Amino acid sequence: MIPGAAIATAPLSGATRWRKRTYARLALLVLFLALPYVPGLASDAGRSLLTQMAIAAVFALSFNVLFGETGLLSFGHAIYFGLGGYAAIHLMRAINHGLPLPMVLVPLAGAAAGLAAGLVFGSFTTRKAGTIFALISLGLGELVYAATFMVPSVFGGEEGITASRTRAPLDFGIGLASQLAVYYTVIAWAVLAAVLMYAFVRTPAGRMCNAVRDNAERVEFVGYRARNVRLIAVAVAGLFAGLAGGLHAINYEIVGADAVGAQRSGTVLIMACIGGVRHFGGPVLGAIVITWLQSSLSDYTSAWLLYLGAFFMLVILYAPSGLAGVIVSQRIMLASPARAALLRAYAAVAAPLALIAFGTVLLVEMSYRLSTHAELGTRMRILGIPLDAASAWPWIGAVVSLIAGGLLFRAVRPRLGAALQSVLSVTAP
Repeated sequence: MIPGAAIATAPLSGATRWRKRTYARLALLVLFLALPYVPGLASDAGRSLLTQMAIAAVFALSFNVLFGETGLLSFGHAIYFGLGGYAAIHLMRAINHGLPLPMVLVPLAGAAAGLAAGLVFGSFTTRKAGTIFALISLGLGELVYAATFMVPSVFGGEEGITASRTRAPLDFGIGLASQLAVYYTVIAWAVLAAVLMYAFVRTPAGRMCNAVRDNAERVEFVGYRARNVRLIAVAVAGLFAGLAGGLHAINYEIVGADAVGAQRSGTVLIMACIGGVRHFGGPVLGAIVITWLQSSLSDYTSAWLLYLGAFFMLVILYAPSGLAGVIVSQRIMLASPARAALLRAYAAVAAPLALIAFGTVLLVEMSYRLSTHAELGTRMRILGIPLDAASAWPWIGAVVSLIAGGLLFRAVRPRLGAALQSVLSVTAP
């Protein structure tokens, strides 16, 4: 576990909290408005990536209403995303054929479909929690995925369903022809969805979701039915997942069977866990990181899924509170009077960890080149270093780097432990 994850912050006054939150919200608003003009993102490709991140953030937050807030692990959350996307794409087609509705309202159809699916499917999946709920959600996801091929008139079969976001008889001057307009439309819906989900988890219903997560039996004793609370959570999560599906339809102008597939359900689970399910902003952080890895890292290496899997396992093993928990704990620790020793310890372990990472990347990339891309030859360039995977020296160098990094890390680890202990002794209540 990442040290310091359990450190508690000192309570702040109400006025101080309100002021800090107001400044943070204003800063986020300015950031959202300015991001499409930042160098490197001021292109259709960059703005498309930002749009994908915003959609993924809404989807991950909706999943966290189930998993993080209510303790319901779902392996079929893509059902609501995909059905919302299909409802939205059908509405887009109707608008293309003359229905007098502005295209920016299309995500509402996705939200309605997600809510309806949540109520229908939740009426029987919420009878049980825990492993049974997870398995039922998995089976339900496979059932809906198979149905997309069995009813092509509704789901479009293998080709999916397409529509145009630019052909609308009524748009009030809000056209979606440019990627910039799509980004601002998606980010507006994403911010609204995040605010509403944030408000929901602080309502009495949201608090009861937390109570069901922690002790469902006690909830029954105080007069609430745990099943009803779980149904509310599934319905709310379905609503916002469907909204994300509607945004997906607007962005891509096509919805296919992959929208309800198991891969999408697995991806949103990874997003939430990597970001941190016990922090409201954790799934958003996880969505940003995973979306960036999917769109950027895949351009550099064919082994990006292996790196993603390794990253996921490292987070689960050593930072179960997620990246958000690590950021919070490290911020507190670095505010300690003993932070100088901690920074020196971090600097000392940086080189060993870099050696371990370098050796691992060398072994993975050379193995992938020889096993999956032999037609490209054995000569390659890794991290700017030219090498020949058919030669023994790169393999020897990779092994030496791993061993040297491991030995050095073992040598400096006590120093890191002592520094962390000193920080904990100062910050402990």
